Order: sequence, then C-alpha cells, then structure tokens
Amino acid sequence: MDISIFEAVGPLMIGPSSSHTAGAARLGRAAAAIVTEPFTRVSFGLYGSFAKTYKGHGTDIALVAGVLGMEEDEEELRHAFKIAKERGLAFDFYQADLEGMHENSVRITFYTESGREREILGSSLGGGQILICGIDGFPVEMRLNTNTLFVLQEDRKGVIYRITRILARNEINIGTMTVTREEKGARACCVIETDSLIGEDVMDAIRGVEYVHQAQAIKID
Repeated sequence: MDISIFEAVGPLMIGPSSSHTAGAARLGRAAAAIVTEPFTRVSFGLYGSFAKTYKGHGTDIALVAGVLGMEEDEEELRHAFKIAKERGLAFDFYQADLEGMHENSVRITFYTESGREREILGSSLGGGQILICGIDGFPVEMRLNTNTLFVLQEDRKGVIYRITRILARNEINIGTMTVTREEKGARACCVIETDSLIGEDVMDAIRGVEYVHQAQAIKID
C-alpha cells in the first residue's frame, strides 16, 4: 500500500489539525491563486465537519489566512482576522449545503474589485492535501501538487490539439491531462499537470487560441 509522507506525519503548520487548519489554509491560498484578480470581500460556505468544528480547530482563521496568501507554517497565520481587517478585506462564514462532497469542504466566494463574483469549491483531504472540485460552477479535479494548467474553452475540434502543441513547442512535458465538458459543443474544461513551470509567454499563446475563454497556470507551493 502506498502511503504519502503527508498522510504519515502531516505538513509543517500552525494549528491543531492538518485537515482543519493546514488544509484549510492551503484551500484558501489555492482559491485566491485561481481567482488572481483583487477582491474586497470573501464569503466562506462551510460544510460537514468544517461547519461543525471550524471555530475550535481554527478553520475560519486558516481560511482567511489562506486567501491573504499565507502559508500553513507562517507565525502570522494566527493573526489572520486582524491582518484582513487592516487590509480592508471583509469576510463572513455560513453553513453551506454541499451534499455529496467530502466532510471537510468549503465554497469560497470572492467579490472582486471589478464587480465580479468568483466561486471556488474545495475539500481538505487530510495531511494538508486538498482537492479543488469546482471553479465558477464548472466541475474540476485539481490537487495542485505540481504545476497545473487550467483552461476553460468551447468544446470545438482542434482546441486541445493547439494547446498541447504550444506546450510541446516550448518543451513543456505533460504529466496528466483531463478534459470534461458540459455537453457536446458547450463549455469544456481542460486540466493539465506539467513537469515544469509555464511562463507568461506560453500562457499568452494559449490564451490566444480560438475558443479559449480562460487559461491560468497555477502553482501554490
């Protein structure tokens, strides 16, 4: 049986629980990395065990610290509420119905300076490991343990080919790739894990592919 070192000893962290504290901080940090644009308010919809024990385990503090960009082992994490208020970031928590998701799950809604609302669904799996399950209503599966490319596009012939061709031309090796779609000809999502970082010049080329609506290179560690 394969056991991750994270499952055996857990991550370096501030707080009592790898799932409720370290995982929560990583979820917040991942969500903010996906959103990228500045935001003025964040709303956290907690589900399952997160909703029941978030105050006692410091899940609320860890989530706020995460969206502020803090890592799990930062001493300042414990002061996340104070730091958020100093930066003018409003936040709130509520109980969310996320039936079917992992017990340690959260819906994070960002209210951006441009007036947009961005929604990220994620779960803390234990040992500080996370799973991003949804981005703006589109189901995904991203663990973000390595360099990850997220592309939202129209389901048209040749789009995936052109994206992977750009990566190949720039000698970026693909580790894994998953493609899902709502229905034929509708929205589609491509998640590609790569062995190396994807530079902005490569990202600009991918964003320039016809029928690509959104493309982000995500690396949180």
